[in-house]
Amino acid sequence: MVSLSVDLHRLSKFVNLALPALAVLFFLAGRFLSFYFHFFTVAFLFLSIVNYFYLYVQTEHSLLRNFGIVAQGRYLIESVGPELRQYLFASDTEERPFNRVERAEIYRKAKDIDSASFFVSLKQFDSTEIKIRHSMYPTDREDLIPYSLTYGEERGIENAYSITKPIIISAMSYGSLGRQAVRCLARGAKMAGIPMNTGEGGYPKYHLMEGCDLIFQMGTAKFGVRDEEGYLDEEKLRDLAGKDEIKMIEIKFSQGAKPGKGGLLPKEKLTPDIAGLRGVPMGKDVISPPHHKECKDKSTTVSFIRRVQEVSGLPVGIKLCVGSFEEVEELVGEMVHQNIFPDYMSVDGAEGGTGAAPKAFMDRVGVPLIPALARVNKILCEAGVRDRLKLMAAGKLINPGRQMLAFALGAQAVYTARGFMLSLGCIQALQCGQNTCPIGITTHDPTLQRGLDIDTKAMRVRNYVHNLEHDLCELLAASGRRSFDELSMNNLFIPEDSTLAPLLEDPRNLAST
Repeated sequence: MVSLSVDLHRLSKFVNLALPALAVLFFLAGRFLSFYFHFFTVAFLFLSIVNYFYLYVQTEHSLLRNFGIVAQGRYLIESVGPELRQYLFASDTEERPFNRVERAEIYRKAKDIDSASFFVSLKQFDSTEIKIRHSMYPTDREDLIPYSLTYGEERGIENAYSITKPIIISAMSYGSLGRQAVRCLARGAKMAGIPMNTGEGGYPKYHLMEGCDLIFQMGTAKFGVRDEEGYLDEEKLRDLAGKDEIKMIEIKFSQGAKPGKGGLLPKEKLTPDIAGLRGVPMGKDVISPPHHKECKDKSTTVSFIRRVQEVSGLPVGIKLCVGSFEEVEELVGEMVHQNIFPDYMSVDGAEGGTGAAPKAFMDRVGVPLIPALARVNKILCEAGVRDRLKLMAAGKLINPGRQMLAFALGAQAVYTARGFMLSLGCIQALQCGQNTCPIGITTHDPTLQRGLDIDTKAMRVRNYVHNLEHDLCELLAASGRRSFDELSMNNLFIPEDSTLAPLLEDPRNLAST
């Protein structure tokens, strides 16, 4: 059998000689035969100069130094590798973080197209899949209890806030997103009747423009409400909380993308507008501290929650990605001791997070949502304080099936960020931190942002919420329950040999897996 192979060294030697030789030949042809041959002279002269630069001037790339312009083909193919895999080679269920089947479901929901599947599901039906148990006696749709959740009612505050849909746009700051994307989401949130989390990007200038209900997120850098030393400026917080659109305050202790590390906005995405809203200098990565300066231990952390509640006068929640269940138990114990509770706790799974993060943190730090949520719910129940706050969940909750898992594990409302990015048309190009998003969502380049028409994309956000709510009600009715509060782990089928089964029984076993 003949083996086909390419001797790159011999090929590059041939090209290195051929480029200047062709430039000379076309020069002579242009000189003696026809002027038009000089067009080829210029082209091959240019390629010869580039090749010489690769071989003898630059020192950064060994491959280019050894093989010259021939090696550039390798880098070219590598640069389009993700696109080739996505569109030509990867199967419908292979891609990460969301495969083609999952993305297609969101696209169809956002466009208000029937997202029914035909012939067969491409999901696994073996020991790797947790399923939702249906009932032989489904609930009639008209018997379902309309969804309603009120934050702050446990404290009896005047500015308690109620939602009527269980879906919230998760934290995405102006900075991580461009202004056009922020306005699309904010207008869509208003049309859908749901709140939107501002993310930790400082004063919510573009979030406020569309008049939707907002949850102002206070990250560890406290952009928008900080003093010169990085501590809370109570006057700034009080002024911001006084705006009609701001309905709740969220204190972010950690997030799924990089738990244990502060937020990161690459300098490539820093504009004068963003720098002004955050109060940071241009030309440097914007890196938030890993923790709030006021929060040194469990006692000061709980006291800080009460301080924010008192200053803002609004419902105040906390967001965290679980690293240690013992620390969560101690924090809840301190809440009991001080008789101070946040109005909600949002558990962010390690698989969550749209923000830029060091790869080591994104890949290896934090507890995934399913075991984290199950254990936190159990901790609150064992402490006898489950009724003192609301429990929310985030972490790849882009579709109704996964959202139902969260409700069955104790969540009372769900956050999703990437689901709404997909509803805007995100193609999962994985360029969020490079300011080159081809759709115009995570870039501040005006020529790319023009691809987002606010009216059109806001309607897709509204459609996505409407169709999520429809499917959630269908699943709830199929389970034989009347409200999400009636769901529990008994509504889930967890295979005995599933690797998740012991984690759900006691997620602390995660450390040994």
